[in-house]
Amino acid sequence: MRKLWLIAVLAIVVLSLAACGGGAATPAPAKPTEAPKATEAPKAPPAATGDAVAGKKLYDSACIACHGPDAVGVQGLGKSWVTSEFVKTQTDAQILDFVKKGRPATDPANTTGVDMPSKGGNPALTDQNLQDIIAYMRSINKP
Repeated sequence: MRKLWLIAVLAIVVLSLAACGGGAATPAPAKPTEAPKATEAPKAPPAATGDAVAGKKLYDSACIACHGPDAVGVQGLGKSWVTSEFVKTQTDAQILDFVKKGRPATDPANTTGVDMPSKGGNPALTDQNLQDIIAYMRSINKP
């Protein structure tokens, strides 16, 4: 049985090499503009898919009470979006999920001691509205 297994493995290796053209005598040189994959820095979250201008208007109606007119936060209510590491490190999908659910004051990650209501307390906000708000968040978040 062991011999049969070894023959099967060797056959797979031979077929794999044949499918790849049998390998070249020398590897093709890498393009000078290619960076090694192992040393790439982690990528920032992709640009938001929403409309930041529309998001600012929605922010002014749903988020401003806790996060302030300039999104720098209101002491004891909402965090700053301008300096937020959370905004910097989360994907749009993660922020969307967070805003849709909110965060109760009892959550250990809640540092304000105040509930973050789901959808900022406005259940009428659609996913697209929230994507617009996220685009606005990203537009004002400083690197």
